[in-house]
Amino acid sequence: MIKLEYKYRQASATAKYIRMSPTKVRRVLKQIQGLYYKDAIMLLEFMPYRCCSIIWKVLYSAVSNAQNNCGLDKQNLFIKKTFADQGPVLKRFRPRAKGRGYQILKPTCHINIIVESTK
Repeated sequence: MIKLEYKYRQASATAKYIRMSPTKVRRVLKQIQGLYYKDAIMLLEFMPYRCCSIIWKVLYSAVSNAQNNCGLDKQNLFIKKTFADQGPVLKRFRPRAKGRGYQILKPTCHINIIVESTK
């Protein structure tokens, strides 16, 4: 049997231009940081926030990258680092009284998750 040696024990995944506020995404990312993959998946399934489904997809993609690109076992993976950066802000206008325009800001964010193997 041939055993492949890989240089890196980390893998990551990114979701860009997600139409959610980065502060609302960060409150969920802080709770899963440092957890093992299985525990984080379980936690995300039962949290009531809208961003959990997108974070679940990014986490699943990071674990798949670790398996396919680095040859790591998903049972040994834990979430090393998570962060949500601010993306571009969409600017819209709503008509208000006396012919004025009221600006509405629609934020976007970029979600990054880095997983690492314990063994």
